Amino acid sequence: MDKKTEIVQVKDTGRVKRLFAGWEETMIWSCLQGIMGAVYAEKEGLPRAAKAVLGDFVFLAGEPSKELLFYQTYNKKEDFRILVPQNDEWEELIESTYGKQAEKIRRIAIQKEPGIWKKARLEQFVQELPKEYELRLIDRELYELCRQQEWSQDLVSQFPDYEIYRKWGLGVAVLSGTELVCGASSYSRYKEGIEIEIDTKEGHKRKGLATACAARLILECQERGIYPSWDAHTEASAALAEKLGYHRGEAYTAYILKGPETWTPG
Repeated sequence: MDKKTEIVQVKDTGRVKRLFAGWEETMIWSCLQGIMGAVYAEKEGLPRAAKAVLGDFVFLAGEPSKELLFYQTYNKKEDFRILVPQNDEWEELIESTYGKQAEKIRRIAIQKEPGIWKKARLEQFVQELPKEYELRLIDRELYELCRQQEWSQDLVSQFPDYEIYRKWGLGVAVLSGTELVCGASSYSRYKEGIEIEIDTKEGHKRKGLATACAARLILECQERGIYPSWDAHTEASAALAEKLGYHRGEAYTAYILKGPETWTPG
């Protein structure tokens, strides 16, 4: 691509689907299916590169392009993004473009294996929730409560209102009295399932809340015939996934990008 290439949001995602072929990432599927997020590529011809953007995540596919990398598509937390490159060439472009602004990390993929969970074990995790806490499905009241607190916003942040969350989302919250202290919910949704987000309020960690909450969410997904996909940002997240019955996949490279972008095409 050269600097005169016009980049647009792709409405007909069939134009770029081949660029993401084989990438087992549900947030990409959400974008390609048109449920949430968006895909961007050059306007004319058969695109040589594309990026799928959903929430904080940007997935970069095809032939590396600085114009596409920098094209402003962010509508949430503009000072924080997670860039996920498809190949080494995209990694080199990210590093040469942003330098120290891009923090290189390793995320851990979790295998997608329908039907692997043992129902009795998940139910046991739910029952082990400490008695001073209560599990509830996220309803309108809890949806609004999640939005009001920074630590819990990502449990519902990709669903702009409760009606959309009720249609596409699914989540479980842990309460201490009337206080929201933990949640497991759909960060995003694709036709066949959800991508799980888990957050716990400071002061309530290491009490088994995330385990109980996630176990209940997996059970709810099974009842509805949708898949609870998991991707781990940290080793602790991967360990929790394994505890619940998932199996670890390959680690992969991503970049945390913070602050205003400084490169200008041209």
